[in-house]
Amino acid sequence: MNYIKRICDSELRDKLDAFGAVHVIGPKWCGKTTTAKQFAKSYIEMQDPDMRDSYIHTAQIKPSNLLVGENPRLIDEWQIAPNLWDAVRVSVDKRNESGLYILTGSNSIDKTAIMHTGTGRIDTLQMYPMSLYESGESNGKVSLTSLFENKALADEECISDLTIDGIIQAACRGGWPSIMNKKTDKAKLMVSGSYFDSLCRDDVSNVDSVKREEQGTRLLLRSYARNISTFASNRTILRDINANYSMGETTFYDYLSALKKLYVIKDVEAWCPSIRSKTAIQSSDKKEFIDPSIAVAALGVGPEYFNTDLKAFGFIFETLCIRDLRVYSSSMGGTISYYHDRYGLEADAVLHLKDGRYALIEIKLGSNEIEEGASHLNEIERLIAEYNSHEKQVPLRLPDLKMVLTGTPFGYKREDGVFVIPIGCLKN
Repeated sequence: MNYIKRICDSELRDKLDAFGAVHVIGPKWCGKTTTAKQFAKSYIEMQDPDMRDSYIHTAQIKPSNLLVGENPRLIDEWQIAPNLWDAVRVSVDKRNESGLYILTGSNSIDKTAIMHTGTGRIDTLQMYPMSLYESGESNGKVSLTSLFENKALADEECISDLTIDGIIQAACRGGWPSIMNKKTDKAKLMVSGSYFDSLCRDDVSNVDSVKREEQGTRLLLRSYARNISTFASNRTILRDINANYSMGETTFYDYLSALKKLYVIKDVEAWCPSIRSKTAIQSSDKKEFIDPSIAVAALGVGPEYFNTDLKAFGFIFETLCIRDLRVYSSSMGGTISYYHDRYGLEADAVLHLKDGRYALIEIKLGSNEIEEGASHLNEIERLIAEYNSHEKQVPLRLPDLKMVLTGTPFGYKREDGVFVIPIGCLKN
């Protein structure tokens, strides 16, 4: 199968130009190794069953031997032998060159297992499952970068070919690259199901060699999925689990930590500007997965279920949009938060760029919710302007972009400056 170009390709190329090594992180099956091999001139796969024991033995005695090869040299699943990190750092220091190594890993590692963080030598690149643009379902007629630059939007060109049924299928199937060589929708859906089963059965224990129960993992993820895109507390999640399974608080946080190490759970933090009193603004994290298909698999449902329950699908749709926004903004240093206060005012996503610009974004599946979403964004902007009229010393930046991201066919710019953009038109 031909390589499917990923949005992070250019970012990886830039990082290799700037740093001695790049650490590519992300969930299992998201395409880290395949992408890294496009840039590597030699590689070693630590998980190779024929060589694994030999590699680990060599890493314990003389890890530098595993670094011998043409550069950039890829070390896939390096965390199997954690001292390779320090070997790479020392090699980069000695050679004082850029683009020497690419490290890939499907789980984070306890930093106490390494001697030095590698700051200045080893930079990190976060990879995600494929966005809709990468999988070919978004036509990419609207660039997120261009929206930030406030470029004119040609209404007649901003039309999505992606139907609600297509969006539901894409969310349930997920952005796993291996789906691209599957011929049927049924086969594509089986990929995410297999990922979920492997995660609960093996990966949650293999991540740090601590035995964890498959049933407990499944119930935790199912409860998380029930509360996807909400502010449900961990206490609520634990109570839900204990309705069917006995799990203590310490065990719950251990399982939760393991799932975060595997890059399965990636919550959204709150944005708390000074436009309201601190007690009025929601400050807990919003529950999210790295990919919407994990939530669907955890719930044990499929596209047919959501075809008759679009309200429930709205929460899954938000997770899909958050994933794509993370992918599209990655080269701009994008981070995602949210705003919500006790008066019901919200922005489902606040996209912050590393240069200080930011966007207020509401995510609405249907057209009947667009007006409400736009009014929320305009009200937040008004509150910021009102705050700035009183706070002269440290004013808040006004939003550089206001956008309602939808599952509808048509995109346009409203008279109040809010862009309405179909997810099926967006790209980086």
